Order: sequence, then structure tokens, then C-alpha cells
Amino acid sequence: MPSLIEVEGLSASYGHVAALKPVDLRVEEGEFVTVLGPNGAGKTTLLRAISRLVASQGRVSFKGQNISGLSTHRLAKLGIIMVQEGRGLFGEMTVYENLLLGAYNLGSEIEKVEGRFEQVFGLFPRLRERASQVAASMSGGEQQMLAVGRALMAGPKLLMLDEPSLGLAPKVAAEILDTLGELNRNGLGILLVEQKAPLALKLARRVYVLSSGSVRAELPANEIKSHHDLARYYFH
Repeated sequence: MPSLIEVEGLSASYGHVAALKPVDLRVEEGEFVTVLGPNGAGKTTLLRAISRLVASQGRVSFKGQNISGLSTHRLAKLGIIMVQEGRGLFGEMTVYENLLLGAYNLGSEIEKVEGRFEQVFGLFPRLRERASQVAASMSGGEQQMLAVGRALMAGPKLLMLDEPSLGLAPKVAAEILDTLGELNRNGLGILLVEQKAPLALKLARRVYVLSSGSVRAELPANEIKSHHDLARYYFH
């Protein structure tokens, strides 16, 4: 069976700066994979290159199909959905309106849209309570829940997240990552970029360690026991 997503020799540059050197990576069906690395390692560029938000070279396959030339919009229709760092919410729109935008690909299929609302509200009850509240007035943790919820409204097959715990209190960050773990246990493939290694390692099956735009290691998550183990790969 082909991998859910497989990246081969993927690279990207900003001007003359190679932010991502040729990288190989895969996520199997239903797998939780995390990408760790120091600031400037190329982690965000990796996700943006996969989702075609930056120009890139190399091959990306989804369930065995070459999707290297597809636009971000086409990738989203296939079920490759990304929650970007910074969340990208529409601040003056309500929680309900932001979530509804996530289901744009369903058009007028009202029953499916309502079913996805129920799924999101079941995972994040606070979003139901704040459905009529504008996004900009919410706390950082609630906004991150909304960003994840909006991604789920699109019906992802692969959910990619860039630093979802950034700027959040430890308890709130743990709550959101626990929800990602629940989604994964229900079969959703997840590719997570995260700075808070202990949180990510509790959930991931495999880890890629990036440093200076290159993969320094690919290993089972349970083989990283401490920050010293990570530092060894960061500076390898």
C-alpha cells in the first residue's frame, strides 16, 4: 500500500537562500509524524512546500498519485489541509462563520456541513459556546482551537500543523495536542511541526529532526528520551 504522503527530494529557496535542502519524508495512513528542529531549521518551509504555498522542487505523492504540480486549492480538495502558524483566522468574522468557510468545498451539502459542525463542537465545546463571538475577541487558545476546527471542517485526510502550541499556556497547549492525539487514534494522518518536543513526542510514532534545511535523523519517537538526544541531532 502506498504511503498517505511521500516527499522525495523536496527543496525550496527564498531568493538565493536555500531554506530547505532536498528532503525525503513520508507519513503512512493513520500515522502521527512530528518534525522537530531549532529555529530556522526549515520546518515551516517544509510544510509550505508540501502545500505549494512556496515554490519548490522535488516530488510529492499522495496515496501513490504524483501531486507535485497541483495548486494549494487542488491539494485541499484531495484532503491535504494545513493549519499555519499564526492561525490565519478572519478576526472580524464569528466563530461560526470562520468554521463555515472551512467547509466551502461541500457547497450546499447541508447535512454534511452540519455533521462536521457537530464533530468540531464535540472536540472543542468552547467553540459551540462562542459560535456567535468574533474571532479577534477570543483568547489565543480559543483561536487555535478555531483554527484546528476550521481545518477539520474541510474533511482532511492529512492534517499538517505548524507550531499549534506557539504562544499558548502549557495547559492549553497540552489540551490542543491531546485533541490531535484523539483525531489520530480515529484514523487521521497528522504531520506536526512543533517546538515543544515533549508534547509532540508523546503523540508521534516517528520523528524527523531537521537542522539547517536538512533531515538529520528519522527515528521512532520513543528513541528520543531527552533534550540532549535532540541536541545531538541538531548539531550533528
